[in-house]
Amino acid sequence: MYSLAHSRVLWELVRTRGEEEGLMNLNISFCKVVCKANLYDDDVEDLEMLLEAYFMQLDGTRNKILSVREYIDDTEDYVNIQLENQHNKLIQLQLTLTVVSFSIAFETLVAGLFGMNIPGDLYYREGIFEPFVGAITIASIMLFLIVL
Repeated sequence: MYSLAHSRVLWELVRTRGEEEGLMNLNISFCKVVCKANLYDDDVEDLEMLLEAYFMQLDGTRNKILSVREYIDDTEDYVNIQLENQHNKLIQLQLTLTVVSFSIAFETLVAGLFGMNIPGDLYYREGIFEPFVGAITIASIMLFLIVL
Protein backbone atom coordinates (compact mmCIF):
# COMPACT_ATOMS: atom_id res chain seq x y z
CA MET A 1 0.00 0.00 0.00
CA TYR A 2 2.86 2.35 0.84
CA SER A 3 4.75 1.88 -2.41
CA LEU A 4 1.57 2.06 -4.52
CA ALA A 5 0.61 5.45 -3.07
CA HIS A 6 4.22 6.59 -3.28
CA SER A 7 4.50 5.67 -6.95
CA ARG A 8 1.16 7.31 -7.77
CA VAL A 9 2.21 10.63 -6.22
CA LEU A 10 5.61 10.48 -7.90
CA TRP A 11 3.99 9.71 -11.25
CA GLU A 12 1.64 12.68 -10.85
CA LEU A 13 4.50 14.99 -9.94
CA VAL A 14 6.60 13.86 -12.87
CA ARG A 15 3.63 14.10 -15.24
CA THR A 16 2.86 17.65 -14.21
CA ARG A 17 6.55 18.59 -14.00
CA GLY A 18 6.28 21.53 -16.32
CA GLU A 19 2.89 22.75 -15.08
CA GLU A 20 3.36 24.91 -12.02
CA GLU A 21 -0.38 25.38 -11.57
CA GLY A 22 -0.94 21.62 -11.56
CA LEU A 23 1.55 21.21 -8.73
CA MET A 24 0.00 24.08 -6.80
CA ASN A 25 -3.37 22.28 -6.91
CA LEU A 26 -1.88 19.25 -5.16
CA ASN A 27 -2.01 21.32 -1.97
CA ILE A 28 1.13 19.85 -0.43
CA SER A 29 3.12 22.36 1.57
CA PHE A 30 6.50 21.54 0.09
CA CYS A 31 5.16 21.61 -3.48
CA LYS A 32 5.04 25.41 -3.37
CA VAL A 33 8.77 25.50 -2.76
CA VAL A 34 9.42 22.92 -5.45
CA CYS A 35 7.19 24.71 -7.97
CA LYS A 36 9.11 27.96 -7.71
CA ALA A 37 12.33 26.19 -8.68
CA ASN A 38 12.58 24.58 -12.07
CA LEU A 39 12.26 20.84 -11.77
CA TYR A 40 15.47 19.34 -12.99
CA ASP A 41 16.59 15.79 -12.46
CA ASP A 42 18.27 16.63 -9.14
CA ASP A 43 15.13 18.34 -7.96
CA VAL A 44 13.12 15.24 -8.79
CA GLU A 45 15.44 13.16 -6.62
CA ASP A 46 15.10 15.69 -3.79
CA LEU A 47 11.36 15.57 -4.21
CA GLU A 48 11.42 11.79 -4.11
CA MET A 49 13.40 11.90 -0.87
CA LEU A 50 10.97 14.41 0.61
CA LEU A 51 8.01 12.31 -0.42
CA GLU A 52 9.62 9.17 0.95
CA ALA A 53 10.19 10.88 4.30
CA TYR A 54 6.62 12.18 4.20
CA PHE A 55 5.21 8.72 3.54
CA MET A 56 7.40 7.15 6.22
CA GLN A 57 6.07 9.69 8.70
CA LEU A 58 2.51 8.97 7.60
CA ASP A 59 3.11 5.25 7.92
CA GLY A 60 4.47 5.72 11.45
CA THR A 61 1.48 7.85 12.39
CA ARG A 62 -0.87 5.25 10.94
CA ASN A 63 0.82 2.50 12.96
CA LYS A 64 0.48 4.57 16.14
CA ILE A 65 -3.20 5.16 15.43
CA LEU A 66 -3.77 1.45 14.82
CA SER A 67 -1.99 0.50 18.04
CA VAL A 68 -4.06 3.04 20.01
CA ARG A 69 -7.24 1.68 18.41
CA GLU A 70 -6.22 -1.86 19.37
CA TYR A 71 -5.45 -0.71 22.92
CA ILE A 72 -8.88 0.95 23.14
CA ASP A 73 -10.58 -2.23 21.87
CA ASP A 74 -8.69 -4.33 24.42
CA THR A 75 -9.62 -1.94 27.20
CA GLU A 76 -13.26 -2.04 26.13
CA ASP A 77 -13.20 -5.84 26.16
CA TYR A 78 -11.64 -5.83 29.64
CA VAL A 79 -14.30 -3.44 30.96
CA ASN A 80 -17.07 -5.59 29.44
CA ILE A 81 -15.61 -8.71 31.08
CA GLN A 82 -15.51 -6.94 34.46
CA LEU A 83 -19.12 -5.76 34.01
CA GLU A 84 -20.26 -9.29 33.15
CA ASN A 85 -18.44 -10.61 36.22
CA GLN A 86 -20.21 -8.09 38.48
CA HIS A 87 -23.51 -8.86 36.79
CA ASN A 88 -23.03 -12.58 37.46
CA LYS A 89 -22.23 -11.88 41.12
CA LEU A 90 -25.41 -9.82 41.45
CA ILE A 91 -27.47 -12.62 39.88
CA GLN A 92 -25.93 -15.10 42.31
CA LEU A 93 -26.75 -12.80 45.25
CA GLN A 94 -30.32 -12.41 44.01
CA LEU A 95 -30.69 -16.18 43.75
CA THR A 96 -29.37 -16.64 47.29
CA LEU A 97 -31.76 -14.02 48.65
CA THR A 98 -34.66 -15.68 46.82
CA VAL A 99 -33.82 -19.04 48.39
CA VAL A 100 -33.55 -17.44 51.84
CA SER A 101 -36.94 -15.78 51.31
CA PHE A 102 -38.42 -19.12 50.29
CA SER A 103 -37.06 -20.81 53.43
CA ILE A 104 -38.37 -18.06 55.69
CA ALA A 105 -41.74 -18.18 53.91
CA PHE A 106 -41.98 -21.91 54.68
CA GLU A 107 -41.40 -21.28 58.40
CA THR A 108 -43.88 -18.38 58.35
CA LEU A 109 -46.49 -20.59 56.65
CA VAL A 110 -46.23 -23.27 59.32
CA ALA A 111 -46.32 -20.70 62.13
CA GLY A 112 -49.31 -19.01 60.49
CA LEU A 113 -51.20 -22.30 60.27
CA PHE A 114 -50.77 -22.89 63.98
CA GLY A 115 -51.68 -19.32 64.83
CA MET A 116 -55.19 -19.49 63.35
CA ASN A 117 -56.83 -20.50 66.65
CA ILE A 118 -58.09 -23.76 65.27
CA PRO A 119 -58.78 -26.14 68.12
CA GLY A 120 -56.22 -28.89 68.30
CA ASP A 121 -54.38 -31.15 70.74
CA LEU A 122 -51.07 -29.27 70.38
CA TYR A 123 -52.50 -26.19 72.10
CA TYR A 124 -53.04 -28.04 75.33
CA ARG A 125 -49.68 -29.78 75.65
CA GLU A 126 -47.06 -28.21 77.87
CA GLY A 127 -43.45 -27.72 76.63
CA ILE A 128 -44.12 -28.30 72.95
CA PHE A 129 -43.63 -24.72 71.74
CA GLU A 130 -39.80 -24.53 71.93
CA PRO A 131 -39.12 -27.92 70.30
CA PHE A 132 -41.70 -27.20 67.61
CA VAL A 133 -40.19 -23.78 66.73
CA GLY A 134 -36.69 -25.31 66.83
CA ALA A 135 -37.77 -28.15 64.49
CA ILE A 136 -39.37 -25.71 62.03
CA THR A 137 -36.24 -23.51 62.10
CA ILE A 138 -33.97 -26.50 61.46
CA ALA A 139 -36.30 -27.64 58.66
CA SER A 140 -36.10 -24.14 57.10
CA ILE A 141 -32.31 -24.15 57.31
CA MET A 142 -32.19 -27.63 55.76
CA LEU A 143 -34.56 -26.48 53.02
CA PHE A 144 -32.29 -23.51 52.35
CA LEU A 145 -29.21 -25.77 52.08
CA ILE A 146 -30.99 -28.29 49.86
CA VAL A 147 -32.36 -25.69 47.45
CA LEU A 148 -29.14 -23.70 47.34
